[in-house]
Amino acid sequence: MSDAEIAGLNVSRETDERFNRYRALLEKWNPRINLVSRSTLVDVWTRHFVDSAQLMGLCPAGVRHWADLGSGGGFPGLVVAVLAAELAPQMRVTLVESDQRKATFLWTVARDLKIAPEIITGRIEEIPNLEADLISARALAPLDQLLGLAFRHLLPGGVALLPKGIGHAREISDALALWRFDVQKYPSRTDPGAVILKIEGLSRV
Repeated sequence: MSDAEIAGLNVSRETDERFNRYRALLEKWNPRINLVSRSTLVDVWTRHFVDSAQLMGLCPAGVRHWADLGSGGGFPGLVVAVLAAELAPQMRVTLVESDQRKATFLWTVARDLKIAPEIITGRIEEIPNLEADLISARALAPLDQLLGLAFRHLLPGGVALLPKGIGHAREISDALALWRFDVQKYPSRTDPGAVILKIEGLSRV
């Protein structure tokens, strides 16, 4: 992979350098607050940056507000914010993280990289409606629960992009008992058993 490409997206050297700084900060902070599994630090680029950046490639045209729920170490939301600073500067990016220590890490990285996502510290169920065009979340909850969180914060006609692992078919089946939605599956670039679910037309049964 060249220095100016991530998950099939061509980016400037400045964006590439931002990812290098992000990686350095992640490695510095992780021993203190466990942002990601220690075993994944040896391959941060693929396991976290590419895995997150692939969602940006599925973003529909015209999205004005992308909200990432349970951002943790910034995956995928802070990666999206880095990419959006170059590729979609008109798009607002919001990160929601209930853990104050992790939110402090997100603020630190954003400041260091000179990007400006909105970072909200609070529980997803309790914060005001985000009115987002697009919701993302990685490794946050089973799909039936996750759709409840997304539904609360999505505008009508909004889209959810949700990475899911090998058990995604069962999660979809369980979710259809509670929700109506259209779903498209996109194979993950980083895990042959995983997919990104693109959820549209979400409503309660």
